[in-house]
Amino acid sequence: MNTNYFMSRLSFIFILLFSPSMLAAQSMGPAGLSFSSAEATPGLPPVTAPIFASPVSLPRMSAELALAAYQQQASRQSQALVGYSAATLIRAELPASSQRGEFELERRYTAPRSLAFKPLHYEGDGFVKTNVIARLLQSEVDHVQKDDPTSTALRPENYKFSHKGTAQLAGRAVHVFQVKPRKKRPGLFKGQIYLDAYTGSLVRVEGRVVKSPSLFVKKIDFVQDYANVNGFTFPVRMHSEAKAALVGRTVVDIENRDYQPVPAPLESASSAGSY
Repeated sequence: MNTNYFMSRLSFIFILLFSPSMLAAQSMGPAGLSFSSAEATPGLPPVTAPIFASPVSLPRMSAELALAAYQQQASRQSQALVGYSAATLIRAELPASSQRGEFELERRYTAPRSLAFKPLHYEGDGFVKTNVIARLLQSEVDHVQKDDPTSTALRPENYKFSHKGTAQLAGRAVHVFQVKPRKKRPGLFKGQIYLDAYTGSLVRVEGRVVKSPSLFVKKIDFVQDYANVNGFTFPVRMHSEAKAALVGRTVVDIENRDYQPVPAPLESASSAGSY
């Protein structure tokens, strides 16, 4: 799975959250969940990135080389990763109504278009479970099954990149790039990306979705942190906030841990094309 998928899904998180059918379902109680797909920043609280020491034995990359290295890594990952499993914790809150919920799940992905969630434990309001978290999960499943990740990938054909300097992020030297989408369409965002200055690995993405996926949502801001697991890059934390016309602020935090990536056989991986 390409790491760009995890950014392209952001605008889909709130597609169904603020539909008229959700607002009409205020009285609904908790519901059992089972989701699967068959194959066929301003204003945001700070998010602490995973602490990784930069590999001092490697030479420091220029900004251009780090960006090229990231894009090459993303391309290779899309070929070399055939699946993974992980533990997911989702916290969602509607501050205006003081409603909240916390859901623990198991996540399993099989390339290219199969994503399934196994519910483990839920605490909180039934409305949040049914109409916020359940809709979020279903939109993610639909996105994996139906959408083209290349249309939202962090590639020059979709974004303009502008190097803004270097910084320290949780002990890592990073190159900071401002990114602007070439077109205003769902799945794209305006903001910053942070790349490890020694490896080009993606460390953080933050910004605002440029086109709201719903007439009921005014804006979506997000911060998402990444970590390397057995040679693959995965999202480990995401904080997002949306402002909706009818229910006010919606806050969603997602944590992913215990990744178990499944690499392609060596023969397949070695024959994958590279840029």
